[in-house]
Amino acid sequence: MALLIRLLIPLAFLGLGYWSYTKVSVKTEAEPTPLPQPKKLETVVTPLVREDFQVILRSQGTVQPHNRTTLTPRVSGRIIRLSEQFESGAFFQKGDTLAELDPTDFLAQVSSTEARLARAEAALAQESARAEQARLDWADLGYTGEPTDLVLRKPQLKQAEADVKAAQAALSAAKRQLDRAEIRAPYTGRVLERLVGLGQSVSPGTRLGEIFSTDFAEVRLSLSPRELQHIDLPNDLADPPVPVTLTDAFASNDPASWQGFIVRTEGALDERSRKLFVIARINNPFISRDDTPPLRIGQPLRAVFQGKIIPSVFVIPREMERWPGEIVLIEPEVNRLRRRPIKPVWTDDEHLVVRDGLPEDWLLSTTRMSAYPNGGKVTIIPPHESIDASKPNLAEASPPGA
Repeated sequence: MALLIRLLIPLAFLGLGYWSYTKVSVKTEAEPTPLPQPKKLETVVTPLVREDFQVILRSQGTVQPHNRTTLTPRVSGRIIRLSEQFESGAFFQKGDTLAELDPTDFLAQVSSTEARLARAEAALAQESARAEQARLDWADLGYTGEPTDLVLRKPQLKQAEADVKAAQAALSAAKRQLDRAEIRAPYTGRVLERLVGLGQSVSPGTRLGEIFSTDFAEVRLSLSPRELQHIDLPNDLADPPVPVTLTDAFASNDPASWQGFIVRTEGALDERSRKLFVIARINNPFISRDDTPPLRIGQPLRAVFQGKIIPSVFVIPREMERWPGEIVLIEPEVNRLRRRPIKPVWTDDEHLVVRDGLPEDWLLSTTRMSAYPNGGKVTIIPPHESIDASKPNLAEASPPGA
């Protein structure tokens, strides 16, 4: 009996295991796990229509003076006076005396040449009288022929006239030297830096300071070959200037702006960047006004100016570019998603401008979806129902070119 029980126990376990496996298999086949439903594609659209596009060009540069001069004396001497207008940052007018050298030696030279001129003029007067007396004497002696130049003292008279001219020239030179003892401003401007002090001895070539003109400033702006195709630049003085708005490059909120004009272009492309530099001019930039502060030399500025108008093109917001060089369109009537490559004729930070290769009256998808199956059916929804999938499901997204 015990032996029979030991034989039946394993058989009982085998039967229980087979029964359990059969129940699980039947349950699995009877209740299959439901598959996930594909996500419904919905998008907001905007019509794809042609329009004219105004090209806006942007560049940047630094403020530079039109005239920048290193002041140097033309005579030697010791500085005896420095004007208040010859201080760093000070303004001055054309002709103002900025510095003065000791004029003692120059005054002495003027006096000496004045005396020399007086002696020469006296000698000339004497020679003129002698020449006239020689002519009278010739007539009194009863000579009928024409007297010679030596008889009339013409060589002596010419010598006296030359001495007078030489003395006059020497006096003019002495007065010029005296005048050069005063260092005057060649134009209306401002002092960038003063480099000398009172009592310092200087000579021709000594750097007294740096000054610049304030009638207008210039900003050197660069344009790439691509940008040059979309703007008409002045190449001659008769060509109209191009308006440009310049703003402070360092200001973050509500930057000050200055109105300028592109007045000329440089004659050669930059060897390294192959860019062309154009010159923008700003009138009276160094004077504070009610709405704008004064500009500073070396101040960086951003420039914005209008280029040409590109007619009859598709203007696509840059954020609508789903992959580089590709956008998503919706074919009307059938509401099918179509991925189309584009070749823009102009791009900037906000726009893609396309002339050819896109069908008119199709719809541009403006919603970021988790997937962009080419030819997939989509549902067009009103803008207020749009949900921007800022983080699309990468597992479902279609790669470019699919």
